[in-house]
Amino acid sequence: MNRYVVRVGNLRRIGNPPACSVQNTSIRRITNPPQATSLHYMILALLFMLSATSALAADRKELKPGFNFFSVDQDVQMGREAAAEVNRTMPVIQNQELTGYLTRISQRLAKSKRAGSFPFSLSVINDPSINAFALPGGPIFVHTALLTAADNESQVAGVLAHEMSHVALRHGTHEASKQNLLQLPAMLAGSMGGSGLWAQMGQIGVNLAAGSVLLHMSRSAESEADLNGTRMMNDAGYDPHEMAKFFEKLRAQGEGGDSRLANFLSDHPTPGNRIKAVDEEIQFLPQVTYSETEPATLARVKTIVAALPAPPKPQPQSNLPAPSTLRPSRQTQVYQGSRFSISYPANWQAYPDRNSSSVTFAAKGGLIPATNGQVQIGYGVLSAYYPPASASPDLRRDTGAVVNQILESSPKSRRVGSTQSGTAGGRAALITQLESPSAFPNEAEADMVVTTVRPEGLLYFVFVAPKSEWASAQEAFNEMLDSLR
Repeated sequence: MNRYVVRVGNLRRIGNPPACSVQNTSIRRITNPPQATSLHYMILALLFMLSATSALAADRKELKPGFNFFSVDQDVQMGREAAAEVNRTMPVIQNQELTGYLTRISQRLAKSKRAGSFPFSLSVINDPSINAFALPGGPIFVHTALLTAADNESQVAGVLAHEMSHVALRHGTHEASKQNLLQLPAMLAGSMGGSGLWAQMGQIGVNLAAGSVLLHMSRSAESEADLNGTRMMNDAGYDPHEMAKFFEKLRAQGEGGDSRLANFLSDHPTPGNRIKAVDEEIQFLPQVTYSETEPATLARVKTIVAALPAPPKPQPQSNLPAPSTLRPSRQTQVYQGSRFSISYPANWQAYPDRNSSSVTFAAKGGLIPATNGQVQIGYGVLSAYYPPASASPDLRRDTGAVVNQILESSPKSRRVGSTQSGTAGGRAALITQLESPSAFPNEAEADMVVTTVRPEGLLYFVFVAPKSEWASAQEAFNEMLDSLR
């Protein structure tokens, strides 16, 4: 089953100038002509404006890397090893004109102190999907389709500034640290100064699959990368508005059904109105003259991309675990989200979106990279909220909309029987059975969609298992529904 996918205050807040009584005293002392009094008020006004500007500037968010088990050197080591894996498994292009163009832009951006001191490297992947991603420590990969989609050098610089900011703020290893609190300390202690860090990360489920912890950033991380990228671009003399315009353009195209943007929108969840956020940040930045170093080169880059051979089709994985090894255990642990709690099998993991109520539960091997670059749930559970079509949610109407959306996004899925009534956490629910092709070879897939109304909208679960495993999984799935609070 596919995984569906500072505002600062204003001047009034500071109040009136605190020197009103001083003004009156000064007026009594001044016996010169009226223009002296006017000069006095001008000085007070200037001091007030400087004070207000300082107070507002103090509200600007200071960006620092978050909690992290990794050292900076380990970021660099893991990024270097992971980049070697990308070069081995993806169609990375050896073209000096393309990589040289991106490298020159990144070198201009790297002069900003906000880029840190990481050894950035730029590579191009021959891929028709619009995407770019950064690995810890500095490697950045840009898909050819993104170069084709950009309108100018400043938009390319905006993408690079954004991705360089993920590196500088160490977002990838920060997320990995949060999600592997128990495994990482011992693992890293044993690999200090050693080699094979990337291989060890793979043993705890950290990989380069679409939606993986190293590549999928939270909305808060995206906001920070936008903010830091805005500052970097301004430092380098690039117009930060172009970064926001490009990301908003991609978001609009994705909402319009552009399938080439599926990976980008999954890995880069929009943090809000990016253009507005850039406008608000820019008012505090030093005024500079924006310019592009080589504005005509992008046209040449697009010509090179258009002449490239078609990229090879990705091959499905052949080393998948046996579905029976992913079977849910009878022991459980509790997931406490912002809007609901639920018990789930102790041998599975929760993969929440840190800035929304959606969460996926699965064994490490239950999330499987598909041939289209997406991630399939081969064995696990997806939960999310569906916003109601009107002010108040309606169980049957909104369930129909959710099921139709699933069927439309997965054309090979089909409904099995009619929707039945049931319960979830003691509340009325509807249950719809589907069948789909499984991510596991020589398997069909059984899917159970369970929907229930909550104040926030329609809460829905998609329970996924190979048909050969359904009898073993169904009891665990039912226990999850009973535990919903």
